[in-house]
Amino acid sequence: MGDVPADISHVVDTVFPELAPLRRTATILRPEPGGPGRAESSLGGPPLWPADDPWPHCAEQGHYFPDSSGDRTPVRPVPMVPVLQVFARDVPELPFPEGRDLLQVVWCTLLHPADRSESVRPRLYWRTEAEVLAAGVLTDVPAPAVEDIFDEFLPPPCVLSPVTVHDYPNWGKPEELQGEVLEERMEVFAERTGRDYTDAACALETKIGGYPAWSQPPDWPDCPRGHRMEHLASVTADHGMDMGDLGGVYLFVCRRCPDLPSAHRYDC
Repeated sequence: MGDVPADISHVVDTVFPELAPLRRTATILRPEPGGPGRAESSLGGPPLWPADDPWPHCAEQGHYFPDSSGDRTPVRPVPMVPVLQVFARDVPELPFPEGRDLLQVVWCTLLHPADRSESVRPRLYWRTEAEVLAAGVLTDVPAPAVEDIFDEFLPPPCVLSPVTVHDYPNWGKPEELQGEVLEERMEVFAERTGRDYTDAACALETKIGGYPAWSQPPDWPDCPRGHRMEHLASVTADHGMDMGDLGGVYLFVCRRCPDLPSAHRYDC
């Protein structure tokens, strides 16, 4: 299990007072290989899935598995895999839609040419635990065939040990924090913490909330109605996944829209 991240918010607020209004709460999930149960928050664990809701499959035309002999494209729908399950009781900082207390994320591990980053294709589900239990739980979750899995995006079952931290943007700083001013402040921050601001202030971790730890220039999505979406969660490399060049998949939602539309970005 990873160390609990040090709280450096007091240093950020002192050295970069302009960033204090941008501080956000993030919950680092700290996945650790284990055997989570269906009623537990997990990464890659068995989901508490209602028996009357068919398990999702991906039938997108052209999704493929890259291998040394060339691209291989399945000719049949591929079962998605469980990625993230979070109960409200474990991450109280996450604002759930009214009446919901369970977030589930699944995705197809194959690469999708129609996606702007040609990566996985996630789906999000907001549920109510009591309703799932009342309806009955799916005990036989379909799994993709070995040849239909790109294991760089297949999370192994992990238990979670959430811890709350503060996140700050590593891109998009205010105009007054540019050029020589920014460089000087960065040096002061490094002297006080022994760490680089970009690495310390925005956690490149599997987390809920906070900011995406962009390694490439930010690519914030807008919802279909034109609202800038907010970062919901990050699923990052490690935990048995390479995700290309040790990148991450960032999930976004628009809370200004009643249907809570979602989007994702792949960054590496």
